[in-house]
Amino acid sequence: MSPASKSPAAASGASRTGRRPAGEPGRVAFVGVGPGDPELLTLRATRLLGAADVIVVHEATASLFREYFNPAAEIVEPGTVNPVTLARSAGLVARIFLGDPGVGSVLADEAKACVRANVPFEIVPGISAITGVPAYTGIPLTDGKHRDVTVVDAQEGGVDWTAYSGAATLVILGAENTIGEVAKGLIAAGRSDTTPVAVTSMGTTTEQYTVASTLARVASAAKNLDEPALIVVGDVVGWRDKLSWFETKPLFGWRVLVPRTKEQAASLSEQLRSYGAVPEEVPTISVEPPRTPQQMERAVKGLVTGRYEWVVFTSANAVRAVRERFEQYGLDARAFAGLKVAAVGEQTAASLVEFGIRPDLMPGSQQSSEGLLEVWPPYDKDLDPINRVLLPRADIATETLVAGLTELGWECDDVTAYRTVRAAPPPQPIRESIKGGGFDAVLFTSSSTVRNLIGIAGKPHNVTVIAVIGPQTAKTAEEYGLRVDVTADKPSASALAEALAEYGAKRRAAQVEAGDPLRKPSEMRRGARRRK
Repeated sequence: MSPASKSPAAASGASRTGRRPAGEPGRVAFVGVGPGDPELLTLRATRLLGAADVIVVHEATASLFREYFNPAAEIVEPGTVNPVTLARSAGLVARIFLGDPGVGSVLADEAKACVRANVPFEIVPGISAITGVPAYTGIPLTDGKHRDVTVVDAQEGGVDWTAYSGAATLVILGAENTIGEVAKGLIAAGRSDTTPVAVTSMGTTTEQYTVASTLARVASAAKNLDEPALIVVGDVVGWRDKLSWFETKPLFGWRVLVPRTKEQAASLSEQLRSYGAVPEEVPTISVEPPRTPQQMERAVKGLVTGRYEWVVFTSANAVRAVRERFEQYGLDARAFAGLKVAAVGEQTAASLVEFGIRPDLMPGSQQSSEGLLEVWPPYDKDLDPINRVLLPRADIATETLVAGLTELGWECDDVTAYRTVRAAPPPQPIRESIKGGGFDAVLFTSSSTVRNLIGIAGKPHNVTVIAVIGPQTAKTAEEYGLRVDVTADKPSASALAEALAEYGAKRRAAQVEAGDPLRKPSEMRRGARRRK
């Protein structure tokens, strides 16, 4: 479930004052936000949430969709203030409903109040749990043999189940706490006690959990499920064994610690989400400018005046440092015209491409300084007009690359482009989760992330899966007493995420084959909550 690349609030150009612009009438938008997965928001919903001056929403729902809210919006709990009253003083009031506003909500009453008060309003449909949750469960509500679907709201109880005894497929809402009564009522109405039933809690979120059973057994099978839950009754439930796609993702529901800054972790976190994980980014280092800027000033001047034949970037941070310095001087990527550029690693290359520079040289399979030296050409005075290389890097970088280039006949200007310092400790709940086994896995992308994470937050619990980017990082982790479970086959963040997904898939397959309950690593620690 990823954030938008650009804030909807910023894109809308709407008022951020929280007050109604002069001459513009207040209005109310009744916005459906879907069953829980933020990526199921409609485009219209994101635009309105990004422009709203007041957002009426329950706090639990707000936590799921806050990244799409106008940062200046006032947040109001439903029931505390009438949306009509709010609309008279604010420009746009967004009244949020989980699912679709027209299903199982008070939309009719609130919209009627707008009509009476002559307040303009609109209704923005959302994906209803009725269709969204079964889709995420792998259950099509109709198929070639079953063409009708009946929806029952059982929240108030007192349902006459005989009226639904002949329905091919039943979707039942609001019966989380009365599953046993519902099953008995359907059996008494004539349904076979072997009729397939699926109960799904927290549908479309990474907490989704589905129990597939029969009317005779569902009451005991579905104990301890979280609310909200949705029940599907009928033969279409049988499709789940073949079509389950969401809960079977290799890292489904895994809480994965990514000890990198938000900028560094963006693509890695997106990849983890595609595997069903819930990434949590915790910076372990802080990148700061060099203590004295003179070295970088001379280096930039040398780039412009033709002092260098090559520029070598060993990290995305180095690219960012040079780019920021260029922008200070009013320069851009055109200043690299005529220069050869080398990059160590895929992420560094991606940062260069974003800057407008395509690297001329990269390592082969070993994406490291040693790998770059293996493909670096020796200096040839007949072919290379200049024998000088600029190497902008961190203050704690090793000397391997400089020594290797010198051996090949090149002169290196080794310039401190940025400093790395240990980041501040994360909030206490994060520290407790790290040490207490609340994370299912942690990804270490360098030896420094191992040292710094343990330094600022403590040692990960022994149930936590430890995944490392390469042998050197594995060695450091083992020196700190960590058991390394996963090592990437090549030193890239993408390969590391893929290796963790393969580990998760094998772990899940082994549990299925053994007939064991599907449990995440964090659920294996003592005292962890386990679903029956």
